[in-house]
Amino acid sequence: MMLGNTPYIAARAKSRRQKLADRARLRQLINQSVDQLTVAVGDLGYRTEIDLYAGKLTGGDLVEAALTHNLEVELQEIVNMSNRSIRPLIEIYTLRFEYQNAKAVLRAVHNEISIEEVGNSILPEVNDINTPWLKVVESSDDLKSAALLMRRKSFGSALARVPEDGSLSEYEDALDRHYFGTAIKAMRTAKGAPARFLSRLFASEIDHRNIVNILEASAVGIPSDQLVSLLIPGGRLLPKRSFSTIASGGRSAMLDLLRAGDRFDMSAFDAVLEESESTRSLDPVITWMKAREYAMMQRMSYLHPVSALPIIHYVAMKVQEVNDLRLIVRGRLAGLSAEVLEAHVL
Repeated sequence: MMLGNTPYIAARAKSRRQKLADRARLRQLINQSVDQLTVAVGDLGYRTEIDLYAGKLTGGDLVEAALTHNLEVELQEIVNMSNRSIRPLIEIYTLRFEYQNAKAVLRAVHNEISIEEVGNSILPEVNDINTPWLKVVESSDDLKSAALLMRRKSFGSALARVPEDGSLSEYEDALDRHYFGTAIKAMRTAKGAPARFLSRLFASEIDHRNIVNILEASAVGIPSDQLVSLLIPGGRLLPKRSFSTIASGGRSAMLDLLRAGDRFDMSAFDAVLEESESTRSLDPVITWMKAREYAMMQRMSYLHPVSALPIIHYVAMKVQEVNDLRLIVRGRLAGLSAEVLEAHVL
């Protein structure tokens, strides 16, 4: 039977990746109206989901629900088709989306978003996968009660450790630390070059989050003794042993550590920091780091072709397509110019 055969699964993932929207297609979408976008998104492979929600939603809400539903089903299908040799690494990567759902639930509860709105677009109720999440939203009065209802999840203990009066950001930080901690621990038991490559990718993601957290802390004046609580262990540029130095010296100590290493393009980062300071926004920094992660992801398309890596690369590119399409639709609804959208999408 072909299903479960690693070369076959990798070939299917490569075939699906080739069908994703390229930069030229996204540029065309940016210049279309929301009504035109509904048709165009359907033509990109989301027609079934758009037809599924067309009876109750329109415009941006329709596209949003269709994209979310399609991605949820696709992620489940990718995991289910994987065999025992590659499934552990794929599950390590796709597990992050369960944590994202938990964040969506906490944000909905915190912002008092109605169950109808959450079920229409954020976590589409038509998809049975979302039923437990929607029950948490419906049954929760505050963040603590939502965390209690998620206590049986793998991250339940991490949420339980957040203080009684914990903020939304504290809950989200707890989820991030738990996910990366779980992933790194799982990677240590995995063997082979694909696991080592994925471990390096995770380390880069952790470093990028820590760098952004340090820059944000500096901008808003968070005391140095509180800074360490914002950092996630597991990075390579800023390893855990450097956290005490960063806690004492903040942003300047972080920059010194980055300059002292040989794994980081500091001259390019300095230029991005200048742009960030001139615009008073971290967007240039975040965009630059996303490009750095994207470059690593691209290597997955040809590195160890008969392994979990090309499947994970497809998953990452599929998620990127959905995020780009969401941003285009939301941006058009908000009246953003094509130039602004191109800067963030392309």
